[in-house]
Amino acid sequence: MLMNQDPLSELLSNLQLRAEVYVHADFCGHWAVDTSGQRRIPFHMLGSGQGWLHLEGQEPLRLKAGDLVLFPHDAKHLVSSQSDVKAKVRLNDPGQQEDGVATNLLCGFFDFDNLGTSTLLDELPGVIVLELGEQGQHSAIRTLVELMVSELELAQPGSYVVVNQLCHLLFVQLLRLQIAKGLDTGLLAALFDRRISAALSAIHQYPERQWTLDSLAKLAAMGRTRFSQQFHLLVGISPIKYLTQWRMQSAKRLLETTQRSTMDIAQACGYQSEVAFRKAYRSLMGKTPGQSRKQGNI
Repeated sequence: MLMNQDPLSELLSNLQLRAEVYVHADFCGHWAVDTSGQRRIPFHMLGSGQGWLHLEGQEPLRLKAGDLVLFPHDAKHLVSSQSDVKAKVRLNDPGQQEDGVATNLLCGFFDFDNLGTSTLLDELPGVIVLELGEQGQHSAIRTLVELMVSELELAQPGSYVVVNQLCHLLFVQLLRLQIAKGLDTGLLAALFDRRISAALSAIHQYPERQWTLDSLAKLAAMGRTRFSQQFHLLVGISPIKYLTQWRMQSAKRLLETTQRSTMDIAQACGYQSEVAFRKAYRSLMGKTPGQSRKQGNI
């Protein structure tokens, strides 16, 4: 039996999630790592040793082996060997063995090529700290990280691709964890809501269909008014506005990654008139379809 993609999978595919590990090294002596400010979602994990997390306006947080730190909104931060950020340290430089005690550090990022107007990350906290060294805690995430570290240490052919794919799995597990912790508003919460997710799944899979508030409410097995209120409460915008945003994000991806005609893309996104599509696209995306095409990779 063939299965349709769930709405979260559809969303991540359309937003074009990318992930990469770019540092796996022993940092020795007095060191510090700052990867913020790149408009990505950086993460760090301590494989061994210890360190300190510094965030603006907060007391330093001690990190120990197995701790994973993620910054959904690219918060300004510093991970260092010292609790005192004023201490003299080497920035983004692992140093040499003779420099002192080593801390094994794994650093990477998550990114979206087509995040656009999506509110997927809006309700996530500024920093997420998971203590993966604690037995029985977050076993699925710990297993993924262990596999990543093993691949990096063995450095066999294909390890780069394997590690980056494991990063994708890690990101999904982190999103699931936030829902399990009680996140009850935002697009992420809506994706895990049984009724609202049915409407989101339909929008994601079939943007070309002529959806109305009534037809979406029927899919959610809810009354028109109740559906509209609940959708807005969770997602933050109306169902029809979300539909338009999704169509435009899908159109942007198709314009940048395919050679399909503008009219063909317009129809694939629910527009029978190219003029109406161009007007809607420019209004929401701040550029014309032609400008998006020129910025693409083809």
